[in-house]
Amino acid sequence: MNKNYSSIPNDDLEEGQVIKSKQEKKQLPFAARFAIYGITGFVIISSILFLKRKYEPAPTKKNVIMMISDGFGPASETFARQYYAWTEKKDVKFMLPLDEIHVGQSRTQSSSSLITDSAAGATAFSCGKKSFNGAIAVDPDKVPCGTVLESAKIHRNMLTGLVVTSRVTHATPAAFSAHIDWRDLENEIAEQQIGHNPLGRTVDLMFGGGLCEFTRNSSEGSCREDDRDLLAEAKDQFGWDVVTSKSNYDTITAQNVKLPLMTLFAPGHMSYEIDRDPLYQPALHEMTAKALDILKTKSVEQDTGFFLMIEGSRIDMAAHANDPAAHYYDIMEYQRTVALVKQFVEDNPNTVLISTSDHETGGFTAGRQLGEDYPEYMWNPNIVHRVRNSTESLAFAWDKAHYEDDLKSQDYLRRILFELGLGIADSTLEEIERVKAWKLSNKTLDDLGYLFGDMVSRRALIGWSTHGHTAVDVNLYAKGEGTEVLRGSHENIEIGDFIVDYLGLDLDDITQRLNKNRAIVPVDLKVSSLKRGGPAKYHG
Repeated sequence: MNKNYSSIPNDDLEEGQVIKSKQEKKQLPFAARFAIYGITGFVIISSILFLKRKYEPAPTKKNVIMMISDGFGPASETFARQYYAWTEKKDVKFMLPLDEIHVGQSRTQSSSSLITDSAAGATAFSCGKKSFNGAIAVDPDKVPCGTVLESAKIHRNMLTGLVVTSRVTHATPAAFSAHIDWRDLENEIAEQQIGHNPLGRTVDLMFGGGLCEFTRNSSEGSCREDDRDLLAEAKDQFGWDVVTSKSNYDTITAQNVKLPLMTLFAPGHMSYEIDRDPLYQPALHEMTAKALDILKTKSVEQDTGFFLMIEGSRIDMAAHANDPAAHYYDIMEYQRTVALVKQFVEDNPNTVLISTSDHETGGFTAGRQLGEDYPEYMWNPNIVHRVRNSTESLAFAWDKAHYEDDLKSQDYLRRILFELGLGIADSTLEEIERVKAWKLSNKTLDDLGYLFGDMVSRRALIGWSTHGHTAVDVNLYAKGEGTEVLRGSHENIEIGDFIVDYLGLDLDDITQRLNKNRAIVPVDLKVSSLKRGGPAKYHG
């Protein structure tokens, strides 16, 4: 086992420490001692080899559940715990599910920057290698690197799954299941995920959003640059069962399921938890429960284990938007999912859970100074508690609202968006005018959402230093036999090392297979993101 990532003090004797044998007893002559030792040693070694050969158990089937809370930093854990304890009147000693399995920290810088993006962050987990921002399972020289998911499938015949609330082609899931040197090439990532890959199909189950990446250009809502129907290709060429509605998804059970299974609930990302309509989209914990039921049942049938990556994707996007309420609700949905997975680990021996973040987003602080006066030591959870919609959904609503009458426009803003949506009854004339002016500014919906988020954050005394990422170390959580080696502070690549050692994987062999007769895919900046409204303003 690779011990490089272990920060646990061992109980071995310190260098220079000597245990001396007693010399009081009279020793036998050398020849006699030699004969006795030789015979005894032969008997012992022969017995051990015989017993090992006869009674050695079959290799243990193991499961790994890798959870990634995208953009979730230590301050956000404090924020969620204090808010929940405040709303539910919990004791000060109360802990969230993640708090109970906190073992250390993960250091997040990429090969190209002290501040990573999600692509390089996920590649560190999947390949066990540092790479450049934007890299999807390729090394700093843009050479594809084998992933833990691929080796689990090919070397261990394990079942594999991806469960996310983003597009399934987004940076984090992509880094486990595709190889390309620029994250925005999601059309090509989708092609690789279904099976157009030097390794063939390596994913057995995918739940999330991103339907637009798989539908032909001529169909409504597509974001493909070509007219390929990847859903048809997935079914016909690689045997995928494809589901695109919640009602059909609800009929799937571990007993009637056909793998590989792809279920896509939205053209783009799935909704924030605060906005989610349960008639059309399941929650992260519900998708996880179904995925675990399916993978456990099928792995038992096939006498193997499974690897499952779960991402709380939209925690990050809410932080990019500086939207404290959406951030909280997605954090708590992730906590519900963690509680479910923890119970699964307890009920299923030889299963480990690892949870960490690829990076922190937003430079979040629970506490903020407004103006020059020295601040009070406080923040206001009651302000966040009144919010009913994400700033994203409110921005969409204001963008679609058209009133020729200025009084009606102002009334809609104040009464519907501010009071009902944000829970703000004391909006100022300046705030109203700022939002109204957006319509004539040619600024983006993201910029409009920032205005709504700032209204809540200022009143709640919540601070943000950026709409991007930060370099802060993120928390590392783990549960299951063997995870004690993850205690302490680790580089993010050491999490990949742990999975490799735990499952006995061979990423070098996968890398060789990927690069045999490899044709380099160049970066094409007329990326498919153009059909989503232009290149993303930020990268998760």
